[in-house]
Amino acid sequence: MTTSNGKPVYTSVFADAIQGFVLENQALGYAYQKQAAALKRFDEFCVETGHSQCCLSKELAMQWAEKKLFESDDAHSRRIRLVRMLARYLVRLGYDAYIYPDHLGRSKSQQYQPYLFTETELARFFNQVDQCQPVANSPYRHLIFPLLFRILYGCGLRVSEVLHLTVGDVNTIDGTLTIRNAKFHKDRLVPMAPSLNERCRIYMEVMHPIKQPEYIFFPSPHGGQYCEKSIYDNFRRFLWQAGISHGGRGKGPRLHDLRHVFAVHCLKRWVRSGTDLTVALPYLSTYLGHTGLKSSQHYLRLTAELYPDIVATMDERFGCLLPGDDQ
Repeated sequence: MTTSNGKPVYTSVFADAIQGFVLENQALGYAYQKQAAALKRFDEFCVETGHSQCCLSKELAMQWAEKKLFESDDAHSRRIRLVRMLARYLVRLGYDAYIYPDHLGRSKSQQYQPYLFTETELARFFNQVDQCQPVANSPYRHLIFPLLFRILYGCGLRVSEVLHLTVGDVNTIDGTLTIRNAKFHKDRLVPMAPSLNERCRIYMEVMHPIKQPEYIFFPSPHGGQYCEKSIYDNFRRFLWQAGISHGGRGKGPRLHDLRHVFAVHCLKRWVRSGTDLTVALPYLSTYLGHTGLKSSQHYLRLTAELYPDIVATMDERFGCLLPGDDQ
């Protein structure tokens, strides 16, 4: 059951608690629409099993944790993680609730290690992107893809952020991109390197000479914005042409790995130039649109693993920033 605005209506003994949990997360900036719908299924499960006490017992939790026929590892993991968070919320409210151990429901994708392109691989990749030719059903792809993929790498943006860019979001006078309503409903201003800004200026003159602010900056052949799958399919094609092997489903390289490489290359330059990372890391965190330093700190370890020659410098000067193995 849902309301007229599409929001789920909870009817189990946990109804008020689930609603409060959803509202709390939305107040923190999360959209939480998919999670609200997933919690509706847990709510229905509690009704169907006849659970009438506002106590999340281990028996009920383990029943819910049983993997369904044909359920993927990722979907199973998401179900468990969501109810684990709900259980912690219930405990904060003073209810008895069984909290799943951390290892339960850990999917293979959570263990994914980003594919960190070498500089040679990046050069080969962009060489193939630059050789892209227009075709009848995509007459502007030779203009769009070279810039789109350079923004992904050169600014470390999320794919969705690039695809949502409008003409008005790209300021070639100041050399900045305005990222609107991104993850956690945050807006941010992203400076571009002069060379990338110049590419944007040339692209703008060709593709958007009238400069209608509301127009999509990278329009699809059918109007509107590209879907992420279309960009991913082209990404895979350019990888193959560049001789960069794909590890298979769930193995990468992924589009998001261009964002990881951007962050790692930033940190590498800073360490080698003697920049104080305790000052610089918050800037990187803000630039990437992170809500805190934890996500950005993860890149410190990736940087150390990729460039062992700077490990001693990092340990000596910034060891306190390196996340432990348990993070």
